[in-house]
Amino acid sequence: MSITAVPLHPVAKGSLTRLWLGVAALALGAGGLVWAGERSAGGPTSSFMAENAEQDGVITTKSGLQYKVVREGTGASPTTTDVALIGYRGSLVDGTVFDQNEHAPIPVDAVVPGFSEALQLMKKGGEYKLWIPPELGYGDKLPAGAPIPPNAVLIFDVKLLDFQSREAFMQQMRQLQAEQAQHTGAAPQTATP
Repeated sequence: MSITAVPLHPVAKGSLTRLWLGVAALALGAGGLVWAGERSAGGPTSSFMAENAEQDGVITTKSGLQYKVVREGTGASPTTTDVALIGYRGSLVDGTVFDQNEHAPIPVDAVVPGFSEALQLMKKGGEYKLWIPPELGYGDKLPAGAPIPPNAVLIFDVKLLDFQSREAFMQQMRQLQAEQAQHTGAAPQTATP
């Protein structure tokens, strides 16, 4: 059995440094690709929210809710134990309107988390534009029959007309039911919170 000897040539001066620089460049490039892949993993929703965050006047909260104050209100803000009287228009990124109401009483804690957070930022008479990411909206758990696709960004134009405590609201509802019952002769129904 014979062994063939292959002569080794000495490494040229600076070649080792270039080799390590090349390895470092490859590692940085791979890291950049991983970062870009993670950033775009959210798809169009993530890119929309990232671009929207750069628009003038748009504020992003720690939770990811984005809002813009169209008109600041005055006084106190509602809490989770209040019922807010609002006017709103809800739409999707493509402009499709999925819901709207000019005078809706909404319990602050009975809506999606992003909407509840926004209501608690507003003051009476205020108008906000909201961009609610899927994780603060419906995500992939949509209400039955909802015209909203899974993991959609929800866009709302909201006016906070008034708010009051849930107890005061329920008392008013009971009074209205009693008055209605007097006019129709029917027994009043009890409202449950």
